[in-house]
Amino acid sequence: MKTVFGGLGRLYRGETTFNFIGRRVIGFAISLVIVIAGAGSLLIQGLDLGIDFRGGVAWEVPSDGPAGKLTDNDARKVLEDNNVDSASAKIQFLTGSALQIMRVQVGDQTEQVRLGVQKSFAELAKVPVEEVSVASVSSSWGRSITEKALRALLVFFVIVSLYISWRLEWKMALTAIIAMVHDVVISVGVYSLLGFEVTPATVIAFLTILGFSLYDTVVVFDRVLENAKKFSASRQSFANIANISTNEVLARSLNTTLASALPVVSLLVVGSFVLGAKSLEDFAVALLVGMIAGTYSSIFVAVPLLDVFKQGEPKYRPFKGQIAVGAAMSELMGHGDVSRLAVSKSSKSGSATTTESSMISNEELIAQAAQRATNVLTHPPRPRKKRR
Repeated sequence: MKTVFGGLGRLYRGETTFNFIGRRVIGFAISLVIVIAGAGSLLIQGLDLGIDFRGGVAWEVPSDGPAGKLTDNDARKVLEDNNVDSASAKIQFLTGSALQIMRVQVGDQTEQVRLGVQKSFAELAKVPVEEVSVASVSSSWGRSITEKALRALLVFFVIVSLYISWRLEWKMALTAIIAMVHDVVISVGVYSLLGFEVTPATVIAFLTILGFSLYDTVVVFDRVLENAKKFSASRQSFANIANISTNEVLARSLNTTLASALPVVSLLVVGSFVLGAKSLEDFAVALLVGMIAGTYSSIFVAVPLLDVFKQGEPKYRPFKGQIAVGAAMSELMGHGDVSRLAVSKSSKSGSATTTESSMISNEELIAQAAQRATNVLTHPPRPRKKRR
C-alpha cells in the first residue's frame, strides 16, 4: 500500500520515469489493431445513420398508455396495415422519468401515409392523435448536413495545421493531425462496431473530440519545446527529451481527462437512464470514447511518432537509439541528484548536520542537479594532440 501511494505521489509530482519511447511499438500495435477493427467494421456493416442523414419519417408514440405496453410486433403490424415496409423499420423504446416512448423510423413516405400511420398509432395506444408526434426529413437535407460536416472537418484540419506550424513546427503539426485522425477513426469505428446511431449530436461530439485531442497533444508538444531548449547545450537524444516531457505532463493529462470525463459520465447516466433523452446519450457516448482515445493518442501515438520524425535531424542523429531509463532518466529530470545531495548532507552525525544541511539552499541543489543532468549520457571530450 505504501508503494502504491508513493507511486501516485511521484506521478502527481511529475517524477515518473516511464519509458514511453522505448515501448512505442506496443502503443502503435494497440492503435493499429483498434483502427483496423473499426475500419473493417465500417467497410462491412457501415454506420447506423440517423434519420437526419439518410432521410425518412419517425413517429413517437406513448408505449405505456391506456392500451398497455406496446411491442415491436404491434408497431410492425401498424406499418404493414398502411402498406409500409416493416422489415427495415427501426423501433426503439425511450424510457424517461414520466413515461415510455416508442420511436418508429422508416424511409421517406408521402404525407398521406404519414398521417395515416399517425392515426393508426393513436388508435393502437388509445391516445389523441396530437400525442403521437411525427417528424419527416428529406434525404437531400441529410446529404446537405453530411457535406457541411465534412467541409467543417477539412477547414478545421487546415487551420490547425497552419497554426501549429507557425506556433510550434510543421513536424508537430503533422503529428497532431495524425493523432486527431487516429482519434476520429477510433471513435467512428467504435460506433460502427457497437451499432450506435449517428445523429447530428454525434457529429458535434466528434468535432469536440478534435478540440480535446488537440489540446492534450499541444500541451505535451509545448513541454517538448521547453525541454529541447533546456537541453540544447548538452548532447541528448530526442527520445530522452520526449520521455522527460511526457512524464512531466502525464499527471496533467490524466487529471484533465478525469475532470472532463466525470461530467460526461453523469450526462450519460442522467440523460440516458433517468431522462431517456436519446440525443444526450449519443452525445455523451461519442465524447467519452473520444476523450479516452485523445488522451491515449497524445501519450502513446503523438509523441512517439514525433520522435520518429525528429531523430533523423542532424543534431539528434548521432544519439539515435540512446534512451535513458530509470535512475538515468531521473538524473536528467533533476530529481535523483537533489535527493542524493540532501541525503548525503544529512547523513553526518550530530547537530552540525542540521546546520550544514540548512546552509545549502534549494537553488544550489537544483543548480548542481541541472549541471550533472547535462552530463548524463554524454561523451567526454577527446584530448587534443600535442604539437611537436
